[in-house]
Amino acid sequence: MSMWNRVNDMSRGQRRALMLGLAVLLAIGAAVGVRAILAYGEAPRGQARPTDGGMDGMAMGGGGSVRLTADQIRTFGVTFGSVERRLLEDAIRTVGIVNFDETRLASVTPKFGGYVERLYVDFTGRPVRAGEPLVEIYSPELVAAQAELLLAARLERALAGSAVPGVPDGSSDLVSAARQRLRLWDISEAQIDRVLETGRARRTLTLYAPVSGVVVEKNLLAGQAVQAGQPLYTIADLSEVWIEAELREADAGLVQEGNPAEVELSAFAGRTIRGRVEYVYPTLQSASRSLKARIAVANPEGRLKPGMYATVRIAAPAREALTVPVSAVLNTGERRLVFVDLGQGRITPQEVELGRAGAGYVEVLAGLEPGQRVVTSAQYLLDSESNLAETMRSMVGMMSTSDMDSMESMDMGGMDMSGETMEGMDASGADMRRIDDDSGREP
Repeated sequence: MSMWNRVNDMSRGQRRALMLGLAVLLAIGAAVGVRAILAYGEAPRGQARPTDGGMDGMAMGGGGSVRLTADQIRTFGVTFGSVERRLLEDAIRTVGIVNFDETRLASVTPKFGGYVERLYVDFTGRPVRAGEPLVEIYSPELVAAQAELLLAARLERALAGSAVPGVPDGSSDLVSAARQRLRLWDISEAQIDRVLETGRARRTLTLYAPVSGVVVEKNLLAGQAVQAGQPLYTIADLSEVWIEAELREADAGLVQEGNPAEVELSAFAGRTIRGRVEYVYPTLQSASRSLKARIAVANPEGRLKPGMYATVRIAAPAREALTVPVSAVLNTGERRLVFVDLGQGRITPQEVELGRAGAGYVEVLAGLEPGQRVVTSAQYLLDSESNLAETMRSMVGMMSTSDMDSMESMDMGGMDMSGETMEGMDASGADMRRIDDDSGREP
């Protein structure tokens, strides 16, 4: 009778025991193969590479722990660090954009309607100085206001020294009222004085730049009609600019006003610009889930151009915390592990809860105690050994006592389990039809 026929005649418990036994043998074979490959790749240069697994002597303990000899620690480059309370400095690295200082923007807006007669500043981006002429405008309202001013001035001169009872000497109140009306329309004192000196109303009057800076918006053309309240120019003073840094939602609680910041721009490689966080915006941008922090930077030479990208590093206040080296943490995707040295070569995995990271260390919220020694390299090798130990124990635990007895009482016929071959297995007459799992009968 062939081996496959004998399998068909087994009870359900015997088949289950056989399958578990084969699975254990396959797991052991795979582990030995993996160890041989790892040992082959880790052998020091100039020494013979092992051919019998390369990691013989590594013992597996309870709870997924492993035991290493001093030679194995040296061979596989296992290094150690310590769990200590350290001063943790949080540094946030993010991107930013150079923008205008909104407090240094000025708009040139007429308070009267009229027509553009002449443009002194005729393109966007032109630098201007405070008091520089921008545009001449013809306005019927301005012409009428000038005529009223001249009439008041002539009346004042005519009544000067009048002897008519009840008529005051001069009419300065009328002149003052006419001058004030022109001032409120942003007509300069020099233009008003020139009208009084010449005694003639001017056809056009000029608007001047209120601040020094660069014209960033121009909304008029020669001959164009303009209305009261219509913005004509926007002028930006670039002697100081803002750098608006984009903060992740997770970093929002670390940045406060007054935190020091360093800014680097690709246009000026190697040059670091220092500043401070001046303001943290109170609202989150829903699309990017980010928060803006504003850094004011002096720009006396005008080299920083609005729209430039910047790399920003913001230093948060340092605080003391329980930490481990970042290299000691193994992130499996579902949990974070640290391998703790228990002494005498015994190393065990420990799940930890982590907080903020900074300067090569990460905060430990739970799972470790000060003074413990942790592994800082070769964690993936240790993790594979630890998982293998856990798998072996769980597979053996699945086998009940009756399964073990069934394995011992099975007659394997010609199957030779002592070597690496299965020469006695005759599969030529095997019945490959499906076996009913519940009764063992053929369907």
